[in-house]
Amino acid sequence: MKTPTRNSRKNFSKSIIFSLVFLVLGFIMAYSYSLSSANRESEKFTGGAFFEQEEQYRKELISQQERNKELRVELQNKQSNVQEFEQSFADGENRYTEYAEEAKELRRYLGLVPVQGTGLKVTLQDGEYNPNSVNPNDYIVHESHVFQVINELYISGAEAISINGQRIHGNSHIVCTGPVIAVDGIQYPAPFVIEAIGEPKVLTSSMELTGGIIDQLVNDNIIVTMDEGLIIKMPALLTES
Repeated sequence: MKTPTRNSRKNFSKSIIFSLVFLVLGFIMAYSYSLSSANRESEKFTGGAFFEQEEQYRKELISQQERNKELRVELQNKQSNVQEFEQSFADGENRYTEYAEEAKELRRYLGLVPVQGTGLKVTLQDGEYNPNSVNPNDYIVHESHVFQVINELYISGAEAISINGQRIHGNSHIVCTGPVIAVDGIQYPAPFVIEAIGEPKVLTSSMELTGGIIDQLVNDNIIVTMDEGLIIKMPALLTES
């Protein structure tokens, strides 16, 4: 049996030292690789999660913008509907006012309500008797003369008219019977007082037009007098139910 020499022992020691060094180096390299891989995985995971979260926020933002757009359109439609309703309501109020005024004017025209106001009074009297006249009708007031005055007053804007205090309405009839005139069957002798409620100056100017009603009545030997600006009252023909 050989006894180990000094050199063999020295080589054996070196082998053990190198083995330990390589083992430590291997362990360090393995640990470094493992740590590097873990860092790469961690970075990969962190970056992917951030991207996904950012993408989710972007989708939510786009969705919210679309919803805001829909809400704006809906709000505009609601505002348009409100404006249309307000306009229709205003138009309805205007129409109601117009209808009320028309109804009021119609009641006045039909004599269903009493009226009062300033206006014009026109008095028609028979002309002075002329013994040389062959026909006495040449100087008395006829229903045609009364109609002329009434029509002119209505054309000039008269709101209501009466003859000798009797209210005239849309269906009134005036008939001349000798020296008297019957208004809706009620007879009145001359003079005939025709009263009209309206703008006094307008009514008077219309009657006094050159070649107008006054000139025609004077040519027919009718005596005409006018008083404007009087307060005229007229009762209703019928009471409202």
